[in-house]
Amino acid sequence: MNAVNENLTPDIANMLNATFQKQRSAYLANPTPEYKQRIEDLKNLKRMLVDQQDKIIQAISQDYGNRSTHESLFAEFIATLDSIDDARKRLKKWMKVQKRHVDITMFFGAKNRVIPQPLGVVGIIVPWNFPVNLSFGPLISAFSAGNRAMVKMSENSVALSRLLQDVVGNYFPEEKLAFFEETGGVGIEFSQIPFDLIFFTGSGQTGRAVMASAAKNLTPVILELGGKAPAIIDPDFPLEKAVERIMFVKQFNAGQICVNVDYVFVHESQKEAFIEAAKAWVQKHVPDIESVDYTSIIDDRSVQRLKATVDDAKEKGARVVNLCNQELNEETRKFPVTLITDMTEDMTIATRETFGPLIGLRTYKNSSEVIEYVGERDRPLAMYPFTNDKKLADRYIDRIMSGGVCVNDALLHVAQHDMPFGGVGPSGMGHYHGYEGFIALSKMRPVFYQASFSFLKFLAPPYGNFATRVYNLLMKLKSRV
Repeated sequence: MNAVNENLTPDIANMLNATFQKQRSAYLANPTPEYKQRIEDLKNLKRMLVDQQDKIIQAISQDYGNRSTHESLFAEFIATLDSIDDARKRLKKWMKVQKRHVDITMFFGAKNRVIPQPLGVVGIIVPWNFPVNLSFGPLISAFSAGNRAMVKMSENSVALSRLLQDVVGNYFPEEKLAFFEETGGVGIEFSQIPFDLIFFTGSGQTGRAVMASAAKNLTPVILELGGKAPAIIDPDFPLEKAVERIMFVKQFNAGQICVNVDYVFVHESQKEAFIEAAKAWVQKHVPDIESVDYTSIIDDRSVQRLKATVDDAKEKGARVVNLCNQELNEETRKFPVTLITDMTEDMTIATRETFGPLIGLRTYKNSSEVIEYVGERDRPLAMYPFTNDKKLADRYIDRIMSGGVCVNDALLHVAQHDMPFGGVGPSGMGHYHGYEGFIALSKMRPVFYQASFSFLKFLAPPYGNFATRVYNLLMKLKSRV
């Protein structure tokens, strides 16, 4: 046992490896499940969510301290159920063998095909912020592609982890799907299993550790991380509409979303108007942070991190605006939506992802300033330009690289099932959702079918004048510009 795994009991380590071997054996016995079986797996995912809806919502709220039921329905259930239905609708097309072009110059009569086949056993490491969406989403891709899966839940999702462990056997055998609770050191051991692919959603720091562990087995990874996603408001775009859309996602789940707006660029002439509009919207729609409609911060450590970020900004001269009517309640972990402006680069708010109900505000004079600022920093998971000027939107899209883009709103690009979702550089690697998820969790296997007659028999050594003339002719044909 590695020193870093000293907290992991041998029983859990053995259970992880035994489950993996069971799934590996089941895969080898049936490596390519048919369409009918994959559809049944997707149906069982849906049945599990629908049957256990109330218990799942209660378990998530218990893990949070308070999680808005409506937010759980919207982000965990409606989005996931819709994604399952979309996959079922399109799966037959996704599974079709693809015909590919053959160069008839050398391979007349041959055929090329790309055959989507399952990778095998997939390991999924899930964060706490959307524990159903971010476990079942990858499972939809995994099962559509015909894989088996082991899912390691977050240490902050204890109630949900235990619920899923209790009920999963009613819908899937262990050799198809298994859930694991994080009890200390489980994630380290989990990432060292020689999966056929590891899917991780979480922080960049943990993502690096997962990738390092996976590298020892040459296990490919999909990493969905985060970063400081900017929103950019064109002064010609209706300011109140932009504020409404930005603040809606900022207060959603108390801002604990990896693709949430981290900071806003507003034209210098609209700074005060933005602050007033943001305050008005939040106080209208979040009149009481103690309400069950407003989600708690996940744990005390996160509360202290957010407090420290605000205190650091104040100490270094930032202007801090509490957009709510109430102060932080550490007992219920209800943190008010807070805006921070007049930032300097030595502040925590300027350099670290907020992952909470904090939002930075920056001013700009022209689009070049925005492009230069964002371009000099880590590539974010998302970017949100608000403008009715298509040329300006295209300029931001062309000049600022990010994982995804949502024009004139925020967050909603993630809910588009026929669009890939993923980061770039420090915000992640790989994509899933829809067809791209099917491809990412499949081996798109190239197969060449040689014809009964092959011209290459005349080009075997020893090479004579005929072979020389043929090769020279082919070079002449292929060298044309």
